[in-house]
Amino acid sequence: MGNYDALLVVSFGGPEKPDDVMPFLENVVRGRGVPRERLLEVEEHYQRLGGASPINDQCRDLIEAVRSTVDLPIYWGNRNWHPFLEDTVRRMADDGVRRAAAFVTSAYGSYSACRQYRDDIARARAAVEGAPEIVKLRHYFDHPGFLAAMTDHARQALDRLPAGVREGARLVFTAHSIPVSMAGTAGPEGGLYEAQLRRAAALITDAVGGDRAWDLVWQSRSGAPHIPWLEPDVCDHLEKIDAPAVVLVPIGFVSDHMEVVYDLDVEAAETAERIGLPLVRAATAGVHPRFVSMVGELIAEPEPLACPATCCPAPRRRPG
Repeated sequence: MGNYDALLVVSFGGPEKPDDVMPFLENVVRGRGVPRERLLEVEEHYQRLGGASPINDQCRDLIEAVRSTVDLPIYWGNRNWHPFLEDTVRRMADDGVRRAAAFVTSAYGSYSACRQYRDDIARARAAVEGAPEIVKLRHYFDHPGFLAAMTDHARQALDRLPAGVREGARLVFTAHSIPVSMAGTAGPEGGLYEAQLRRAAALITDAVGGDRAWDLVWQSRSGAPHIPWLEPDVCDHLEKIDAPAVVLVPIGFVSDHMEVVYDLDVEAAETAERIGLPLVRAATAGVHPRFVSMVGELIAEPEPLACPATCCPAPRRRPG
């Protein structure tokens, strides 16, 4: 496929047992000045759900599914937990890999969704003698495979609603909130993260059909209260929504991160139950056949153009 001799799956990573949770969270926030109290709060979310994130198992499932469609050796490396990206790049070098395509489990453009993964790859290559060239594949928010998977899952979620409220149900698309300043500098001209999410939401809504209303809202904010982040929060939005029922569609995620299973399946579900709002959550793309086949289709595309150096700059960290 193309000029690649391997596929590298790059993901966020997640803890796989209770003792992993705090070391994992410390990796995630290193250098960001996040208060210890916030880490303890998030740790409790993980421990409440068994002390493990589903993301690593879902990466394993995706890799196994992709093996049937991609005739290349497949490697896997994470930003924040085992298998760490640097260790994986070292193994690739030892195996003689010269040029790999990198599929990142993030469909959009922003510092945290794209540029930071590019930086992770560059840092890992710099640490490994004889590291292969690694080409990050393009954003796939509008790829027919991703859209087909999310459309199918949205339809299936609608079918789980009671018949009496299904027709008027509103689609509420969710994505990870980011600082407003980061959103403003996403992409070469700014605003790319929000624009891509709105485009994906509109395309999925059109494919679902029925002239249905939809919203884009945000979840999983983690920053200091005085720093503006994208709003509204999903739970705040549910409190005010005028609809007989809601389908939450987590288009900002391609697999079930802890943010999905806690923020949506616990907090949003509890909010909806308290206010008497029928609510179901659509699945993430996961191992939907069209999403799986999309990976091979991306590899077969012409190599993506390099991003400008000014695209999606790293946020400025405040001292202390």
